[in-house]
Amino acid sequence: MTDYRRISYWLENANDDLTPRAPLDRGAEADVAILGAGLTGLWTAYYLHRADPSLRIVVVERDIAGFGASGRNGAWCAPDLNISMSRLARLHGEDAARRMQQATYDAVDEVGRAAAAEGIDAGFHKGGEIIVSRGPQGVPSLEESLAEYRRFGFGDKYRLVGGDELKSRLWIAGATRALVSDDAAVVHPGRLTRGLARLLEREGIAILEQTPVTEVRPRDAAGQATLVTPRGDVRAPVVVLAGEAYLSELEPLHRQLVPLWSLIVLTEPVSDEAWAEIGWQGREVVASTRLSIDYLSRTEDGRILFGGRGAPYRMGSPIRLAFDQHGPTHERLRGFVRAWFPSLRDVRFTHAWGGPLGMPRDWHPTMAFDPATGIATSRGYIGHGVSTTNLGGRVLTDLILGRSTPLTALPLVGHRSRDWEPEPFRFLGIRYAQWALARLDDQIDRTGLPPSGRSIAERISAH
Repeated sequence: MTDYRRISYWLENANDDLTPRAPLDRGAEADVAILGAGLTGLWTAYYLHRADPSLRIVVVERDIAGFGASGRNGAWCAPDLNISMSRLARLHGEDAARRMQQATYDAVDEVGRAAAAEGIDAGFHKGGEIIVSRGPQGVPSLEESLAEYRRFGFGDKYRLVGGDELKSRLWIAGATRALVSDDAAVVHPGRLTRGLARLLEREGIAILEQTPVTEVRPRDAAGQATLVTPRGDVRAPVVVLAGEAYLSELEPLHRQLVPLWSLIVLTEPVSDEAWAEIGWQGREVVASTRLSIDYLSRTEDGRILFGGRGAPYRMGSPIRLAFDQHGPTHERLRGFVRAWFPSLRDVRFTHAWGGPLGMPRDWHPTMAFDPATGIATSRGYIGHGVSTTNLGGRVLTDLILGRSTPLTALPLVGHRSRDWEPEPFRFLGIRYAQWALARLDDQIDRTGLPPSGRSIAERISAH
């Protein structure tokens, strides 16, 4: 990659020099070595440095800070995980699920607090969240979500709206009801990630770019774990694996995560006349009840971002830059913008990009540190990373420093997901689920009937 501005609108407009920092030169030693200069790695370095400024911390990055999902996402800084509270309760108990959910709300606020405290212009704006049903078929899903929030004690944060109240807040063609809350924010992920990297560098933390890690070795007899690179080894008592989907390229983690692409299109700045019709003055993050997942945000300069899944999984879980573009999916997303907002039928699209998400087999994120091996990791966010990376950085800080805190008692800590199936079974299962969910979405839109919850695709994707 020679022009990192092409990766996403966020990096193109990060107000930062994207020239790669110097790579590793022969080798290095540290107290903590971090793989990945995305938000997980950078937040971990940030909180470790705040807790113990004497620590020698080195961050090793294959490309540049923000190259991965941290610089390509949909700008959501929102609570929740992709694994539901009900499932967390079945696995870990209701109290653990409740504490985990509260931690996701706290993480949103902590991102805004830390950015403001450090003078990072991250574009953090806590406007809330709108999950919309375009037609009656999605209303049962909204009602089920509200019932779950009420069950765990968070019902006062959410309410169902419709009719004139919904239209006055956000006008979307066909929208009938929506679940709204005030607990989500929108950010400029490029400025957040790049700003955090610059802050750490000013404070003496080394960020070594253009340095791919090819192997991770656990602690040896001397108590040193190792990040192996073509440019030499980085040795430290603790190594942190913070590469999200890219961790699947390391042999021991190849079946722990599947890289699934999420793609995004972005409009030109929308006219004042169109905004007067659409509303969206709060700049809430927006999604619908579609099974195949969509997500929207409104940028500071008045553009509409529309993201979604749909790009096909490839046999063997390869990661290639070419996969960031998928014509049929990008065109489908453009079609959604025109269908949702008819006044924008002639709008021009200026950007299209994508990137891989790290998806565990059980949809369950993991935050862990093994003192025996010296290896720590936080991963498996499946698209909820902007807030959860911050939580992961704080959890790993406590674990690495040996502190017993409410964060280290969260149910994500120490979890290990089962491995994905070997190929070709992984390929067949994922591609079937992608096809079946898209087909089911089309059927729901066509018939106006809600999903039954009994289809094979829905059971495969239950989380």
